[in-house]
Amino acid sequence: MVEADLERAEERAEAGENKIVELEEELRVVGNNLKSLELSEEKALEKEDVFAEQIRQLDFRLKEVRPPSYSDDKIVELEEELRVVGNNLKSLEVSEEKALQREDSYEEQIRTISARLKEAETRAEFAERSVQKLQKEVDRLEEEKDEADRKNRQLQEELDHLLTELNGV
Repeated sequence: MVEADLERAEERAEAGENKIVELEEELRVVGNNLKSLELSEEKALEKEDVFAEQIRQLDFRLKEVRPPSYSDDKIVELEEELRVVGNNLKSLEVSEEKALQREDSYEEQIRTISARLKEAETRAEFAERSVQKLQKEVDRLEEEKDEADRKNRQLQEELDHLLTELNGV
């Protein structure tokens, strides 16, 4: 009894040690991923700083070269362009929704057709096994028929031979 308890305790201890090894490996992988993400974040922040500086420079240059009356006309033009882009975006969202619905419909059709294909394959396999069984039965019956024909010929020959002997007497 004590030995069994000891053995179970040893098994649990071994399982615990294996789990610790697995978790340490997972921790190592997560640590590596964290380092990679930190490097990516650092690079992204550097790029963000560069882009922000470029935007400031371009904004400054734009203010230097743009005449005052240009800005009002440009604002109206940009507002119109923004309205058009907004309408296009709404249209694209509607198109995307329709495309998603079609995709869902196609996926359902694929699932249905796949299920029907699986059923057809199952029926075909069953039919193939049935054909094989029937072919074996046909082969067996043909062999029996050939054997019966051979015996029939043999009996016919014996009968002819007996008739010949009887006619000769």
